[in-house]
Amino acid sequence: MTVTLADVAARAQVSPATVSRVLNGNYPVAAATRERVLRAVDDLDYVLNGPASALAAATSDLVGILVNDIADPFFGIMAGAVQSEIGGPGGRAGGERLAVVCNTGGSPERELTYLTLLQRQRAAAVVLTGGAVEDPDHAAAVAGKLRRLADAGSRVVLCGRPPAPGTDAVALTFDNRGGGRRIAEHLIALGHRRIGYIAGPEERTTTRHRLEGHREALAAHGIADDPALTVHGRYDRRSGHEATAELLRRAPGITAVVAANDTVALGACAALRDHGLRIPDDVSVAGFDDLPFSVDAVPALTTVRLPLYEAGARAGRIAMGKEGAPAGDVATVRGELMVRGSTGAPA
Repeated sequence: MTVTLADVAARAQVSPATVSRVLNGNYPVAAATRERVLRAVDDLDYVLNGPASALAAATSDLVGILVNDIADPFFGIMAGAVQSEIGGPGGRAGGERLAVVCNTGGSPERELTYLTLLQRQRAAAVVLTGGAVEDPDHAAAVAGKLRRLADAGSRVVLCGRPPAPGTDAVALTFDNRGGGRRIAEHLIALGHRRIGYIAGPEERTTTRHRLEGHREALAAHGIADDPALTVHGRYDRRSGHEATAELLRRAPGITAVVAANDTVALGACAALRDHGLRIPDDVSVAGFDDLPFSVDAVPALTTVRLPLYEAGARAGRIAMGKEGAPAGDVATVRGELMVRGSTGAPA
């Protein structure tokens, strides 16, 4: 049944005129009232106007790409790759689609807001990049949004993100556990036993999976997992610097540091130099992702190369119907260990 403006007004306990003012943004409305109206619009999946309602089964020329931080090369590379594949027949503007990059800043609330806005715009496709937030309520809310998008005709692709069962979303998921395991095995093979680990935010799937792979390798070689050797932080350089200083305070005898990603690893390298330690002579350092600057670091960074551009381009092709979905709507993308000068045998 079609939801009307009057339905929204009743749900929000305001007049239809107030709903119209909030949606059109052409008249001042109290913040609390505005929030109540927008919540009702979201709950009822109200389509903003009559013509749009009549076209609810159709899709627009818009493709939404959700990223945590567009300034982070991890997300920028994937977003650019998705955009490279969204042109071609089907759009009304010379066959092109309009890519809209939605920068969530890592906020679960912003993620939900963008999904709602893309649904209202009848997006042709939505691509969500990067790890998911591990919160049952948020996961349920996201799943509901993805189902509504699919029901409205939008193709939904998860790139570098775990599958979302029951949503019809296609998932290209990175083998973060396997990559974390391979880095640890490399360091263990070199003779390292006291390995510090700088993990990402605790609520992210990427963080948990990479750390699980690291711990699996330790366990397989009979090395105890010392909680003091793991520090959580953000996926940025400053976090790497601060976490490494903390690791050196807790365990001055560490011989290697594994970082949550390459940007964090750069911060770790800077902190080690600040403490008068040489890489890899005194402490080895490894990252994850193989971002473009990794090979130019001094020494070049040992890391796991994730095919970010290739995965993003494939996500774009699937989103545009240029390529079929993988079997079971899920494909695992494996990373490759890149051994470079930042790791060596312990002194």
